[in-house]
Amino acid sequence: MSAPIETYKVFAIKYGDHERRSPTNFIGGDTHDVSMPLDYFVWAVVGESRTFMVDTGFDAATGNRRGRYIKNPVEKGLAAIGVDAAKVDDVIVTHMHYDHAGNQSLFPNARYHVQDREMAYCTGRCMCHPVIKRFFEPDDVTSMVRRTFEGKMEFHDGDAQITSGLSVHHVGGHTDGMQVVRVHTAQGWMVLASDAAHYYKNMQEGRPFPAVYNLGDMMEGHKRLYSLASKPELVIPGHDPLVLERFPAVSRELQGWVARLDGAQR
Repeated sequence: MSAPIETYKVFAIKYGDHERRSPTNFIGGDTHDVSMPLDYFVWAVVGESRTFMVDTGFDAATGNRRGRYIKNPVEKGLAAIGVDAAKVDDVIVTHMHYDHAGNQSLFPNARYHVQDREMAYCTGRCMCHPVIKRFFEPDDVTSMVRRTFEGKMEFHDGDAQITSGLSVHHVGGHTDGMQVVRVHTAQGWMVLASDAAHYYKNMQEGRPFPAVYNLGDMMEGHKRLYSLASKPELVIPGHDPLVLERFPAVSRELQGWVARLDGAQR
């Protein structure tokens, strides 16, 4: 008799946001030209014996330098759901852009999970091009290199099963080593897409986000997201404010800040 698949609770934690107009969120622009802000999230995947962080956000110094401001620090959002960052054992970095791979000092005991191709991408010749490297923080990249020498890294080459209820899947597109996370929840298999799709509309309408390394891989990646999930509504985009509208807050005090993704939607 096979062992049961592990089931996890999943939390979306918003730590900041950035005002944008809709034309900046789609290749080819958008004729509506309306406000379409971008929310910054990290995700906590909590099991009975193991907690995973999916991405780590950026700190105040990085945000201030880039004109991006933090509303609630990542560690404060984690504490609100009872997660001690210093005790997190595993961090999955979907890709190495500054808003997903900072704050590494918050997780001193964690093993980091990264795609081989992402590390090669952000330490190789592509970083000679300002239009590409502007999304990366050198300190984040060098911190990841140090973790490698400290034995605190686990590299993945494509798809990898980490537990019976959690796996990573390389999709590329946004960056060369972009990976997504598939999580087993009470509602079925959920996919934390991160920046494989910034907004619901990117994947639902076939209109990709402009920050892209390989457009073909990004478009095929949108299809893969749906194939990995039990149902379309369990594909969670990386920056869409609608996530906090479609899923319930953990409590009234955490409204607009921390949402529970593994329960019934609103």
